[in-house]
Amino acid sequence: MRICIWVFLVLIVCGLVCGINADQTARTERISGSAGDVLDDDPTGRLKVYVYELPSKYNKKLLQKDPRCLNHMFAAEIYMHRFLLSSPVRTLNPEEADWFYTPIYITCDLTPTGLPLPFKSPRMMRSAIQLISSKWPYWNRTEGADHFFVVPHDFGACFHYQEEKAIERGILPLLQRATLVQTFGQRNHVCLNEGSITIPPYAPPQKMQAHLIPLETPRSIFVYFRGLFYDVNNDPEGGYYARGARAAVWENFKDNALFDISTDHPTTYYEDMQRAIFCLCPLGWAPWSPRLVEAVVFGCIPIIIADDIVLPFADAIPWEEIGVFVAEEDVPNLDTILTSIPPEVILRKQRLLANPSMKSAMMFPQPTQPGDAFHQILNGLARKLPHKKNIYLKSGEKLLNWTAGPVGDLKPW
Repeated sequence: MRICIWVFLVLIVCGLVCGINADQTARTERISGSAGDVLDDDPTGRLKVYVYELPSKYNKKLLQKDPRCLNHMFAAEIYMHRFLLSSPVRTLNPEEADWFYTPIYITCDLTPTGLPLPFKSPRMMRSAIQLISSKWPYWNRTEGADHFFVVPHDFGACFHYQEEKAIERGILPLLQRATLVQTFGQRNHVCLNEGSITIPPYAPPQKMQAHLIPLETPRSIFVYFRGLFYDVNNDPEGGYYARGARAAVWENFKDNALFDISTDHPTTYYEDMQRAIFCLCPLGWAPWSPRLVEAVVFGCIPIIIADDIVLPFADAIPWEEIGVFVAEEDVPNLDTILTSIPPEVILRKQRLLANPSMKSAMMFPQPTQPGDAFHQILNGLARKLPHKKNIYLKSGEKLLNWTAGPVGDLKPW
């Protein structure tokens, strides 16, 4: 009986979605109030960025050695560099700069299977900071407080892919005063400094564009997910990976007709997301994943399962209005939670997701577009201006400890 009610609800929602798709004028909705205004901000004229010229061993040579770095989920560091080189906010005069950017590709060290290795990153970062602090005067006058770095590793500048070890390491001491632009975001976590800018992971725009299906296609899948439920190689007992949340999804809903979930990754993955009403976005080793980007771009309501997550551009994107937050401990009740959402609430979330500005903010397109993730990063930097006067150090004053951190980080790169 309960299954029948759920199926009936799904049919109602699908019928409503088809109706809204048929009416192009009612298909989108703009965010009201300050969030929508912030999303549409234009950073041009509001800040100036100086891009340090570093030896190619810190960026271009790494990419030449392994072009795969252009397509993995950490590639924002590469595309941000390219964007800034031709951006109107770039200045060639460091004396007039509001911000200083160090183009360093710290995630471009991949295993044969394409996974980034963070182990060289601390030494590489230290080397770059030593270079800019000895060649230019700008780092030393603030010890990095007017500098920003893109650090898209799993746990940002803690430089490890396992949370326990990332927490043990902490943020690289030399970066404690800098603004970190990172994919990792979790409240009250040692790997997220106050004032950091949380960004979406990179998802290939052209690849996603190539898999678009007609807007009027009915959303006939209620809940969709493809990915790991267990990481048997790194967590054989199954309780640590995703803090058990993914395992709970599988154990509770693998046989539920409303849940299209599997470890398979079909060639129709992107098309399937466009046919789904809800897309699960659970934490993995880190709280974030590219599924969040994919869900927003494809208009699938993201079900965010990651306690205390700090979402990308949270001051501009109204995540509470476009997504559904489910506490990790409530995963066994997912079916009840989702089938209890009124159809009109679902439809409003879909209209908001259909707004082009929402999708643009999650993407790093080439060429760039107004309101895209590049511009949202600049907006975030602009909103931190003007710098407080107390960021500037007195002559001879030192706050950072250059010898702090694990001994291995102090070795030359």
